[in-house]
Amino acid sequence: MQPFLFGLFLSMYLVTILGNLLIFLAVSSDSHLHMPMYFFLANLSFVDICFTSTTIPKMLVNIETQRKVIPYGSCITQMYFFILFATLDNFLLTVMAYDRFVAICHPLYYMATMSPGHCGLLVLVSRIMSVLHSLLQTLMVLQLSFCTEVEIPQFFCELNQMIQLACSDTFLNNMVMYSAAVLLAGVPLAGVLYSYSKIVSSICGISSSQGKHKAFSTCVSHLSVVSLFYCTSLGVYLSSAATQSSHSSAVASVMYTMVTPMLNPFIYSLRDKDIKEALNVFFRAAVKGSFFNKYLCLQA
Repeated sequence: MQPFLFGLFLSMYLVTILGNLLIFLAVSSDSHLHMPMYFFLANLSFVDICFTSTTIPKMLVNIETQRKVIPYGSCITQMYFFILFATLDNFLLTVMAYDRFVAICHPLYYMATMSPGHCGLLVLVSRIMSVLHSLLQTLMVLQLSFCTEVEIPQFFCELNQMIQLACSDTFLNNMVMYSAAVLLAGVPLAGVLYSYSKIVSSICGISSSQGKHKAFSTCVSHLSVVSLFYCTSLGVYLSSAATQSSHSSAVASVMYTMVTPMLNPFIYSLRDKDIKEALNVFFRAAVKGSFFNKYLCLQA
């Protein structure tokens, strides 16, 4: 199964990188997409690239070399960046829900509320909080003692597994980890649910069916991504809590770390007409550029 798994995961990783990179480039190059919703989407695509790149390349090397070993320093570094980008992913999805809430429930105040400065501040605060959270969890793990030979029942250095494998007392680590999960995952999730409850209420108040469809179509892509993100992330921790099987936990982690970032570009490009048009313009410009370069080479 090793060659098959290597080919499968490599293909998924390349599709993830290419898809999110195309979304990022399309939003950056098309002036029509320089709006708050697409600004957050470009940031989400960049974070998804970084998020996948913290775990998948190392896993591919392990499969290819048949040497599933990671040094302690590299493990701590991987865990730091994994927590950082996972937390930032969560915050960006919450900010995007807030953006849709303001656009649909308070359209007259949208441009003032979601000004470029305000959007930049929301992303900056999300980054700072993600860095601080990741730094706190990593420093807490550094205080733990580990035995000389530790086997992690995962394909990457996951925080919960690291704490469980420690030889020293982990009460404080568990308390910090679960408190942070409630605060930094539960509160954003509550914010997303509140935003969408208000959005649904506002859409139901629209008299025309065309207006309802237009309002809902601006949210369906983000709602799909949010559902996928939270369902897979909850699946990881519920499977690890409900069963001691490393196989089920690894499958849930693959869904969380690979499948979700890979599907995000497809969801937005298939559902969003503006993204489709921007990608078509980007591809046409790229093709024209390549033909022009070939013509210059022939002339030379």
